[in-house]
Amino acid sequence: MQKLTINYLLFLLSGSLLVFSCNKQLDKTPESQLSDATFWKNPNDLKLACNALYSYLPGMESNGYDNRSDNAYGLAPNDISDGSRVVTGSNSDWSRSYAAIRIANNIIEKATNVTGNAAEINRYISEAKFFRAYFHFELTKRFGDVPLILRTFTDADTLMKAHRTNRNIVIDSALKDLTDAAPYLPTAQSLQNEDYGRISSGATIALKSVVALFEGSWAKYHEENTSYSNKYFDTVINASQQLISSGQYSLFNYSPKQDSSYFYLFQYAGDGATNSESIFVRLYGQNIFNSIASHRYTQNLDSGYTCATRSLMDAYLYKDGLPIGKTTYSTTQDSTMAEFTNRDPRLGMTVFNKDLWYISSDYQPTFSFTLTGYKTAKYFIPSDFGLNASYVDNIIIRYAEILLNYAEATYERNGSISDNVLNTTINLLRKRVNMPDLTNSFVSSNGLNMLDEIRRERRVEFALEGNHRYWDIIRWKIAENVLPLAVRGSKIFANEQSNIPSNPNLDENRYIIVQSAALRKFDPQKDYLTPLPTNDIGNDENLTQNLGW
Repeated sequence: MQKLTINYLLFLLSGSLLVFSCNKQLDKTPESQLSDATFWKNPNDLKLACNALYSYLPGMESNGYDNRSDNAYGLAPNDISDGSRVVTGSNSDWSRSYAAIRIANNIIEKATNVTGNAAEINRYISEAKFFRAYFHFELTKRFGDVPLILRTFTDADTLMKAHRTNRNIVIDSALKDLTDAAPYLPTAQSLQNEDYGRISSGATIALKSVVALFEGSWAKYHEENTSYSNKYFDTVINASQQLISSGQYSLFNYSPKQDSSYFYLFQYAGDGATNSESIFVRLYGQNIFNSIASHRYTQNLDSGYTCATRSLMDAYLYKDGLPIGKTTYSTTQDSTMAEFTNRDPRLGMTVFNKDLWYISSDYQPTFSFTLTGYKTAKYFIPSDFGLNASYVDNIIIRYAEILLNYAEATYERNGSISDNVLNTTINLLRKRVNMPDLTNSFVSSNGLNMLDEIRRERRVEFALEGNHRYWDIIRWKIAENVLPLAVRGSKIFANEQSNIPSNPNLDENRYIIVQSAALRKFDPQKDYLTPLPTNDIGNDENLTQNLGW
């Protein structure tokens, strides 16, 4: 694949004209806005319309959503992670998702008027189905049962008073959309020049894996319904196996510094054409001369936008593959850098430290623009700092997630996992960073728990990247156990650190307490779902609020 060209930028800019505003409730934009008699004539019109959907994808700032979990903390409390969230009149996750679904439905319907190459027409119908599935999934994992909208409608339509649809029906509809779309979409390898970054057949299979894993976990841990959970876990396994056997993707390898490939995956070296790991991305461009848009994520990270917590730091294994409390490498921390020593290298490539020599020669944990004492290195791009703009793409789904999905679904489905599956999934990730293999004998001989280790691998691989951890603790139903705990940060070393708060609140080991347990709560009766926006409930008597809200 090649990085996007100016032609593709023009397509996106043209398509952006089709991004229309939506009303407060389920999007019901009048059809006349996209039914101009001069439009909807040929496949290129469908392509332009599909371009609008890409603008609804999560941007680089979504990586800061890890603040919603126990992984990270920003410069202020997060109302989702500390349980202080309240019901609101509007919710952009709701309105934007339904706006995107409205565009997708309109494209699918208007395609019946288009003449031309059938393969091209089917391709853009399939792109629209992908996005319709994606946004129905985004709605379901947040709100639970949501209206399933598979056609356009106006003010006079019965869908104006839509009921909430059982989540299993919504998810099954999304999975069907993805299944139907896959055969008509190109492979990742064929997406070049102006088509770089568009939806591929691999992306639809990958999204099936992601959707089914979430719903399988929800069915198992929230509903205790093994029939549903096993059905979805089987879907994960089948989709993941299909993608793995296709050979379309592989883990990113940065040949100039192979042992640092994980770090460079989130630099320009891992962006675009050189990255065989990216499956589904939000495009930003290449530079100021070849740009869709820029972002300031590097500056945000320097300002403490999202910073590691003690909980995340302690989750990383030591180089012998053992955690704190099991390893002989764990000693009393006597300096800021001691906790990076002999650890999983991903820790040192995710959180700033002196050993991250390709970034800085003297950085160590400090309290300058961070409340936890740690700053994030993942996606921090030194060359962009002075420019006040970055163009690196935001990775939404990457191949590593498919490997982890396969391993997790296998264990959840069967209660066991073979060393062979571990070697083709988790151990590939470990080899990239020179960590020892995870095996059944290793787990048994060291008194570990295989499920815990599979989940740990997911946590550290995706740390401070999107909001994987938040949705993981939601679907595993462990948010009620981890989110009410105090948020802690770095250990205090007055002779090494700058900007230490005056009279800091410290625990018995001198780790700073950023937010005490007294200020955090999680109500399992209501907090696993997001409240529906009251404006929409007020406009539709058939919409009911989630329990407890």
